Amino acid sequence: MNRRNIPRPCLKNRRSRRKEAYSGQNGTAAERSLSLVTSAPTIIEYSKHALRFLAIIISGVSALNVSANGFGLASQDAFASARGEAFAATADNASAIYYNPAGITQLEGNNVRGGLYGISLNQTFKPTNGAPNSGNTYRNSDDLATVPQLFFTYTPKDWPVSFGLGVYAPYGGKISWPQDTGFRAVALDGSLKYFRINPVIALKLAPNLSIGGGVMVDYAKIDLESGLSGSTRFPDFFRFTGSGWSVGYNLGVLWQPIDQISIGATFRSETAFTMDGHTEFEQLTAGILDTTLPAHADFTFPVTGVFGISYRPTPRWNLEFDANYTDWNSFGMTTIYQIGSVPFGGTQNPQIAFNWQPSWMYEFGVTRYFDSGWHVSAGYVYNGSSVPDTYFTPLAADLDRHFFNIGAGRKGKRFDCDIAYQLGYGPTHTVSGSTPSSLAGVNSGESADGKYGFNSQAVLVTVGMHF
Repeated sequence: MNRRNIPRPCLKNRRSRRKEAYSGQNGTAAERSLSLVTSAPTIIEYSKHALRFLAIIISGVSALNVSANGFGLASQDAFASARGEAFAATADNASAIYYNPAGITQLEGNNVRGGLYGISLNQTFKPTNGAPNSGNTYRNSDDLATVPQLFFTYTPKDWPVSFGLGVYAPYGGKISWPQDTGFRAVALDGSLKYFRINPVIALKLAPNLSIGGGVMVDYAKIDLESGLSGSTRFPDFFRFTGSGWSVGYNLGVLWQPIDQISIGATFRSETAFTMDGHTEFEQLTAGILDTTLPAHADFTFPVTGVFGISYRPTPRWNLEFDANYTDWNSFGMTTIYQIGSVPFGGTQNPQIAFNWQPSWMYEFGVTRYFDSGWHVSAGYVYNGSSVPDTYFTPLAADLDRHFFNIGAGRKGKRFDCDIAYQLGYGPTHTVSGSTPSSLAGVNSGESADGKYGFNSQAVLVTVGMHF
């Protein structure tokens, strides 16, 4: 038994599960199959320490997949989120690095903008009628999270070029289900920690036309766990933990053909990871003790594209509509490659079948500006599901969702501040005919079928300074 590479909190959680699992109960032998489920120079020098500190913070935070499809996190700024994320054609603060890098040419001098996204999530599951545990309601136990962001831009005086640097989390997820849901061999726990360092440069080609782009340097860590059988009487499990780095790019364009109309578009490339780490598994009924093996798996995060149009009938009003496309086809079939001998009855290279599908988000927002520098905003987002019923996984528990946003803020001569509130709701979604994503799920006879519900509340606070 090799436990050197297993973090103490993981062992502690597992011991508590084993204690609950034994509690004087007896059961039959579990299946032997092993598999995984999803399941300006001065300011730049000063910012290096802040960015390094923020990167450390983000790397230790598990965000929740509540404001976008799949594992996506669309909320990166309180002003933009108050407008329902409809910001690609406005992009007039430093968070444009994420929303549309071409927009930073609208900013003068130095601009620093950072904030926190705090969220409370309630995801529920009800087994199908006729199931042994029918009538129960189960909830995700990891229901709180905070996600920070930091953006910096610099435009030299009288230059048509602007520079920017962003550190933020475009993806994330953390979910944990009880042992007795009826799908423990399909999914138990999963988390994704993800952060991005994104330097950009933008060029003003004409007074009404700008382009921009940059490099995305991404870090991700993924952790997935399932049972090896459907029985709660035995502490069997299979866990994969891996992490890695990837490089991609983002592009943007902003065009204002007339004073009242602005058109923006942005594109983000896919980011492909080889997640290096290890597997850990145990199945005492099959004679398999706690075993750890080096392992790796490949994951590709999707291409995204956003098109937006802003209409400003007067300087006091700004209405915008955005269409946001994410190609989740990149999450197809993933193989966990283990190095070393797997105990008898195990699978050397287990596979995970995601088979996700592309999805859209439709975003609408409106802002009313006042002479005193204050503004109020409201917005709506429709978020289509990216996880089909065929391979539905409770570790994403994705379904069609609606988000309603409001917010207010003030732009001053030196300091800015914004606050937004977001209410999310997903109508009950009934999954039927799902196929387990792993061999263990198939052998156990379990599936993710049942009724899933969703609601969330979030508060975003962003402050900025320009000089």
